[in-house]
Amino acid sequence: MDEALWELLQRHFPALQDLPPDLRERLHQEASPLAVPAGAVLFEPNSPCRAFPMLLSGSIRVAKGGGNGRELQLYRVLPGESCIVTSSCLLGDAAYPARGVAESDLTAVVVSKSLFHLLVGQHAPFRAYIFSLFAGRLSDLMQLVEEVAFRKLDQRLASLLLAKGENVHVTHQGLADELGSVREIISRLLKNFQDQGLVALGREQIQILDSARLKGLASG
Repeated sequence: MDEALWELLQRHFPALQDLPPDLRERLHQEASPLAVPAGAVLFEPNSPCRAFPMLLSGSIRVAKGGGNGRELQLYRVLPGESCIVTSSCLLGDAAYPARGVAESDLTAVVVSKSLFHLLVGQHAPFRAYIFSLFAGRLSDLMQLVEEVAFRKLDQRLASLLLAKGENVHVTHQGLADELGSVREIISRLLKNFQDQGLVALGREQIQILDSARLKGLASG
């Protein structure tokens, strides 16, 4: 790993600063850059987990599939983050339980399973970073469980649209993937929103016309 990549890695992952000399040397020798195109499958259910990626650019969508072919998005991994599914599989020596796909072209630095264990075991700031990721993602997943179990799909769709801003550039299939639904149902709900004057639908674009009423719908 050259110095330019090392500087970039430290900016995105401050927990790697002030590494002991032996760990820093191993990281420089063993870490490898990774470039992946959009749409590439990074891991699938039951595939082995052998390395730990630290994302520098792009995004990863992590989703859990069902027997009916539908998927529920669990979370996204953004630059400066890593995947807790990967972390848990490495720590527990288990196979992947979910699917990870590159949403856009991405770059990352990858370290081996053995080096990941050394970093967790011997460098307290990195260990704290991993645990903080678990805490944050667990909170997100608990909220997701609550929404799926206790909120209607139209409420969840309204909340998702509001979170994306006034002009949403997304396909109906993309919304369905995020909500763990199917495109036909999402399209029907969006058409209903449009009929009520809440949104205006265009090609891969949704404009929010009445955010106040949409917030009312989202809150139930």
